[in-house]
Amino acid sequence: MATTTAQIQISSPDLTGDTINISKQTTLNKAGLSTGLDQTTGVGKKVTTATTQYVLFDRTEYTDDKAHKIYVRVPSTNATEYATVSLGSTPLGRLYGGDFMFIPWQGDQDIKITPSVSTAFAIEYFLIFEV
Repeated sequence: MATTTAQIQISSPDLTGDTINISKQTTLNKAGLSTGLDQTTGVGKKVTTATTQYVLFDRTEYTDDKAHKIYVRVPSTNATEYATVSLGSTPLGRLYGGDFMFIPWQGDQDIKITPSVSTAFAIEYFLIFEV
């Protein structure tokens, strides 16, 4: 059984009137079980020079209604470059240079990426999933 732990820490001394300091972690388990997720795509990197949308994770390759987890990062240091991340035809938002996301994925719609620039634009990604 695989054991994978995800952790996030968010802190700010001045975002609100009070200091924010949130630190949470969780063990990534299969849907409805205490058994760890045990499949992964491995860490990948895709570089493109096109601004056309492409499918990063194809829903037909994974079982839907499972506890899949997706990580996507834009390693660029240019704050004006971004990738629009979409779930099917619905944009989720933009990841700018240095941004990342870690989200659950039901596996019933494609995860798509649209780069903002036509110069070499990279994203890093991986999927932890169950069959």
